[in-house]
Amino acid sequence: MTAEAADSPVIGKVTFARIVVIFNPHSTGSAAELAEELHADLTRRLPETSVQLTPTEHAGHARDLARDAAKTPRSLIVSVSGDGGYNEVVDGVMQAGDTGTVCAVMAAGNANDHSRTTSEQPLGDAIVTGRVRHLDLLRLTVGHGPGAVVRYAHSYIGMGLTPIVAVDLEEGGKGSLREIVSVVRTFARFRPFTVTLEDGTRRDFDSLLFANIAEMAKYATLSETGRPDDGRFEVIALPHVSKWKVLGVAIRAATRGLGPQPSATRFGFVTHKPTPLQLDGEVLPLRADTPLLVEIAPSALATVG
Repeated sequence: MTAEAADSPVIGKVTFARIVVIFNPHSTGSAAELAEELHADLTRRLPETSVQLTPTEHAGHARDLARDAAKTPRSLIVSVSGDGGYNEVVDGVMQAGDTGTVCAVMAAGNANDHSRTTSEQPLGDAIVTGRVRHLDLLRLTVGHGPGAVVRYAHSYIGMGLTPIVAVDLEEGGKGSLREIVSVVRTFARFRPFTVTLEDGTRRDFDSLLFANIAEMAKYATLSETGRPDDGRFEVIALPHVSKWKVLGVAIRAATRGLGPQPSATRFGFVTHKPTPLQLDGEVLPLRADTPLLVEIAPSALATVG
């Protein structure tokens, strides 16, 4: 159990109307096996509760499945996945509106930052006891007016090095040696990006990250004070510097941490060129001149774990 999870507010015991376990049957990890094990465990321990195994069929399907499942009040939706799969489930539940739906994640992927930094007890035990607590979410608005698109993230939203490394990992494959090669390749070809902030200031960044958790990418410590239930998010901004200095920041994050970071409840800006943006491991391509607004959604996520 991490320090940031220790004092999360608890709303007491909840009896779930049903439990839906969403997983990718074609995952390169052990998602299918873990989902089957969780289904068997919960069926045995909660014999009067319907436990449904729901495999995904394509990218983005978990979002649709979660949105449909959330239409049944007091459902528990479990994502057996990494951070990206859980992002789809959380976003789908938020799209369904306030139905008293609870979310949970069982780690089954290369990146499981949310599960690792917020879990307080084994998932099966938390579900059986019905121990529900509320965490914040990051709300991203892309564009403005009637055509604006709203997406939610449970852990972080990032531009710059974070999504570019993610794209490289997907193209080159995951695994310790391949990860190292991908990161080196990223540093070799990386270019800074330019945005205009809400106050009209034009800034060049190597990385711009909005974090709801204190750690990411397995080892990097982003902040000493960030919590997923404090009503704020940390802004980790790296202005454009030489590549060696960027590498130094990455090493510092992985060894002793970046130290205290400024926090906010909203951060707005406009992109200048097409650029990828990452939400919890899911990469979202952005067009040039796209207005973006990141806000905190306090206590928006009901979860167990």
